[in-house]
Amino acid sequence: MTSAADTPLLRVQGLHKRFGADDVLRGIDLEVQRGDRIAILGASGSGKSTLLRCLNFMERPSAGTVTLAGQAIGRPGQGTERLYDEAELTTVRQRIGMVFQQFNLFPHMTALGNVMEGLRTVRGQPLATARERALAELARVGLADKAEQYPARLSGGQKQRVAIARALAMDPEVLLFDEPTSALDPELVGEVLRVILSLAEEGRTMLLVTHEIGFAYHFARRVLFIADGVIHEQGPPEQLLKAPTQPRTQAFLARHREFDF
Repeated sequence: MTSAADTPLLRVQGLHKRFGADDVLRGIDLEVQRGDRIAILGASGSGKSTLLRCLNFMERPSAGTVTLAGQAIGRPGQGTERLYDEAELTTVRQRIGMVFQQFNLFPHMTALGNVMEGLRTVRGQPLATARERALAELARVGLADKAEQYPARLSGGQKQRVAIARALAMDPEVLLFDEPTSALDPELVGEVLRVILSLAEEGRTMLLVTHEIGFAYHFARRVLFIADGVIHEQGPPEQLLKAPTQPRTQAFLARHREFDF
């Protein structure tokens, strides 16, 4: 008999995503346990970001099943297709939080307003309750003093930390990070990575798409290398990042280390 503790928090079976004639994901199978920290690597166009967007249902899978805490999302359609209700997906997006490359903050709202927005409009929380929670999350990412600043007055690293606070405020069971430092100047990368690492140390379940190989080594308990829309190789960081077995993984890592010194 399988206990709740043994049930994967997130299970992906046969996940496909097509854009017209382009098969971006071609059969992803993945199990994520509570507290897992997974780094996802791969070349541009390999399907990494599309995978995260399908897990959060910003993109609806073309085929396959995503199961969250033992409950399959959607219902069977024709063949391998599944049908989804928007009300169900709204709930799923609260449970599977997403942090984007480009922050996606509302420019007309302060940092505090951005973090409060989902609490007010999605959760329906009273103003005082939402404000208290939003302030607490801004403090968690080191931005208590920036609560009343608008995004235009914040650095890229500060904007990304506001975006992380916004995701945390919704109490997600899983946090997805889609290349969260790729839009940042090099001197701002560290402040965001430190926040992500501190969240990982709290025991949160996290999937991170990144090109920061060194950070992936320290952050992850498991690393996936995706190529051509499938998981080409996976394993603990000590094995996959230092001694990969597959030629494509070896070539990818060699390119990223070409100019190391």
